[in-house]
Amino acid sequence: MRVLFMGTSEFAIPALKELIAQRFEVIAVVTQPDRPSGRGKKLSPPPVKQVATEHNIQVFQSEKVRKPEFVETLKQLAPDVIIVAAFGQLLPQTVLDIPPCGVINLHPSLLPKYRGAAPIQWALINGEKETGITLMLLDAGEDTGDIICMERIPIRLEDTAETLHSQLADMGAHLLVKVLADLPHGQPPKATQQNHADATHAPRLMKAVGQINWNESAITIHNLIRGTVGWPGAFTFFREGTLLKVIQSLPHGDEHKATQNVSKELPGTLRITAERQLFVGTGDGEIQLLRVQPATKKIMDTKDFVNGYQIKTGESFFTS
Repeated sequence: MRVLFMGTSEFAIPALKELIAQRFEVIAVVTQPDRPSGRGKKLSPPPVKQVATEHNIQVFQSEKVRKPEFVETLKQLAPDVIIVAAFGQLLPQTVLDIPPCGVINLHPSLLPKYRGAAPIQWALINGEKETGITLMLLDAGEDTGDIICMERIPIRLEDTAETLHSQLADMGAHLLVKVLADLPHGQPPKATQQNHADATHAPRLMKAVGQINWNESAITIHNLIRGTVGWPGAFTFFREGTLLKVIQSLPHGDEHKATQNVSKELPGTLRITAERQLFVGTGDGEIQLLRVQPATKKIMDTKDFVNGYQIKTGESFFTS
């Protein structure tokens, strides 16, 4: 089976590596162009390109795959199936019509919930109890194609966007190989239409999403912190408007039975324990901050933050 792989980010790497390991014939990889990164703005290849190059797989990079000349290039490759994982562009019907076995997409949510660019993050921010990976036959819409299969996992209190990202990427890779192994010759896999009435959207996160509102409940703030890890990051301000990113937290309150000493102070008020732990009052319950990052500083444990900045009980975090 001739497989054309389309992907760009880290999420796509386990799927590509698994296809290679299971000796599928990956005829080419299509990915986004190299982008400037770092302080020097040096051009850096997409993660998927690096893997393809290491395995001597032909790589194509296009700003717009819908250009007629590029579509013609894909036709000449004559793939039996196209696999798409975190590619970053919507495919036109002219590309979808190329492979006889269809275009299979790996999407990290339980479709039709969380269609869009940031399904893992929004599932966490919204406090979902489970998520999963969905394999679907891609159509011209945004994650609206028929569902081939899906696999579910619970979301644990300690999960973050980064841990779920890795877990779902690995799940998707193994599920993909199973589907391809059972693929009918020259035909797309059986799939079921989504219930479009139940669809929800997961748009790309903007920086403002990460600002903490201490009037929210402890669990709501915890969900925001773990859902925005990496980008854009949850943040607040202290003292003379110094920005503080919150990297890791743990909600405390009646629903978690983690402490009986729940703050009754105004939301945003800090409490420092004898062990130099940092707790913050919220609109409902108290949240413990475990790791933070002051502006221009490295990530640090809150004990180091408390000691280094001489944080006192009664101080407050606030919005700008």
